[in-house]
Amino acid sequence: MPADAPRLLPELPGVLTGDQVRTTVSWIAAQQDADGALPWFRGGQLDPWDSVEAAMALDLGGEHDRARAAYRWLAGRQRPDGSWAAEYRDGAEVSAGVESNHAGYLAVGLWHHWLITADERFVAELWPVVRRGLELVVAMQLDGGAIGWALRPDRTPDALALLTGNASLFQALRCGIALAGLVGRPQPDWEVAVGDLGTALRTRPDAFADRSRFSMDWYYPILGGAVTGEQARDRLAAGWDTFVVPGLGARCVSDRPWVTGAETCELALALVVAGQRDAALEQVAAMQHLRDDDGSYWTGFVFADDVRWPIERTTWTAAAVLLAADALSGATPAAGLFAHPEALPAAGTVDDGARTAGWLAGGAGTVHP
Repeated sequence: MPADAPRLLPELPGVLTGDQVRTTVSWIAAQQDADGALPWFRGGQLDPWDSVEAAMALDLGGEHDRARAAYRWLAGRQRPDGSWAAEYRDGAEVSAGVESNHAGYLAVGLWHHWLITADERFVAELWPVVRRGLELVVAMQLDGGAIGWALRPDRTPDALALLTGNASLFQALRCGIALAGLVGRPQPDWEVAVGDLGTALRTRPDAFADRSRFSMDWYYPILGGAVTGEQARDRLAAGWDTFVVPGLGARCVSDRPWVTGAETCELALALVVAGQRDAALEQVAAMQHLRDDDGSYWTGFVFADDVRWPIERTTWTAAAVLLAADALSGATPAAGLFAHPEALPAAGTVDDGARTAGWLAGGAGTVHP
């Protein structure tokens, strides 16, 4: 199939129509700067992780040129060590720090782009950028498998590891391994690293900082693919009453009367992974009270005060809605990236992983940079 052939839009009958999805994609596109930068909202801050998530939503809506522009913007600002700043404004770095989570997530975006477009040239173009980012991530791995959240000034990894960030990096490393297989450049060190990281995520809660009041630490090990099956369902059940507000969505933190759209839709993705699709659909439906007429989504709602807060509509919240809709509807070839993380290859060969999962149905061959 040609790289930019039309695709079906994600659609959830009774929750999101195709026209509503198209409107949301258009709103995200309207926030993008002429140089490709994809901030939280026009004129706002940009961080690499959320920018990648928004670019994935553009791809879901068929805006492939815009998605590529967002990825190229990031590629052009990668530091020599493989990192990015945690925040940009007007194209300039705001923070000097090096955070592992930002270094890794482009791998997820590029693999997602490949699944939808089968664009070999773009994979070859961005592969060196992904490789540098993941090499930095692996260099930040601590004894015991967890990955430090940041580099200290002396360039050693901080001993503090964040559970949500590590769960995201588990997914990023596996996408990187898939890309390495695609370009014919196996990365055995990444395979060892992701194996150790997965073990830490499943069996070593003491390896991570205690941020249990945050809902992301509850569901992200499932969303990232490290925790699956009965263990995933048990984990979701254990935190359900703490974080889920019936009819409104998921709290961001357990001790505040505040539901947030992105966390609700990410919870929906985790529910899909756990095989609880009806519950996932219910969560996406519940958070639609955050939808604006222009297709955007407000970040959150303080239900005790009946007010939206913060007063912002963000590209990454809208993107989380669309990613959840795709995982539930199976509309695009990338739906399985979040719905079936177990299908990601665990070794650096496409034939043993993604091809057998049916994700490379376009018949594309190996890409060589």
